[in-house]
Amino acid sequence: MSASTGAVEAAYEDVGGWGVSQVVAELRAARERWRAAQQRNREFAVREFPSRDALRQIAADLCGVLFPMRLGPPELHQEGEDYYVGHTLDSTLNALFHQVRLELGYLARHRGIEADIDADAARIVKRFAGGLPALRTLLDSDVEAAYTGDPAARSVDEVLLCYPGTLAIIHHRLAHSLHALGARLVARIIAEIAHSATGIDIHPGAQIGSGFFIDHGTGVVIGETTVIGNRVRLYQAVTLGARRFAVDENGALEKGAARHPVLEDDVVVYAGATILGRVTIGRGSSIGGNVWLTRSVPPGSHVSQASLQHESAAQRVAAS
Repeated sequence: MSASTGAVEAAYEDVGGWGVSQVVAELRAARERWRAAQQRNREFAVREFPSRDALRQIAADLCGVLFPMRLGPPELHQEGEDYYVGHTLDSTLNALFHQVRLELGYLARHRGIEADIDADAARIVKRFAGGLPALRTLLDSDVEAAYTGDPAARSVDEVLLCYPGTLAIIHHRLAHSLHALGARLVARIIAEIAHSATGIDIHPGAQIGSGFFIDHGTGVVIGETTVIGNRVRLYQAVTLGARRFAVDENGALEKGAARHPVLEDDVVVYAGATILGRVTIGRGSSIGGNVWLTRSVPPGSHVSQASLQHESAAQRVAAS
């Protein structure tokens, strides 16, 4: 017996055990209360949700499929690209099918509907796969935007390998495709994998045009119904959020209503700015650092803290 093992046993005896049986019973009671409150007294016999670990691997493999010589395996040679892409894509799509199937099965059971789960999951995965070439082209525009927009970038390879904003937008474009095809829980998990890795929170429902660049990135939040045009650039700690939430007659939040900003083409939003509500930031506008904005601005606007303070002062004078 090792000294460490002996110390554990001695400590265990001193406190009369860890009380595992009691903890297990109390955790079971907590689960039963939750299931009763959520009307889930008949849980499926096995785990019925998509796996975060499986989707993390799927997302990593899809990154390799899209950019094999940069995000694929280190031993890959260019002459083996097509074999690697084909082999990896086939196995990854099979794994994705299983995760989508879990989500669709869960939804069917809890909504009490009849559905051909396998056929629906297969259609989603096939359409997703068919969209990957166009998605790669869109991502190329994002990488180019980061390279041309950041004087610190020395190459597009550096952008792909090092920039958290690039990792976030790759995951977002994968997740957004799945979200649009109906695999919304799978999409949300992929989005949250990127959020955990980068500190950039992009809801998979957000619509983002080509040439998108998030510089630095930490703390960026982009809400579900945000619409972003082409060649838009955001800096760290930008929030594109909702100002208020509509409720129904019972006081419950209404889901899915358009409540986040619209950023037209060629908009720049600097660090720490917060834009809330279904407002429109006109084409070619720039929103300065730490600005708090809850109204639309016309194309070509340059909004800063100083300009907002001047505008507020002018309004007070006019009202006096």
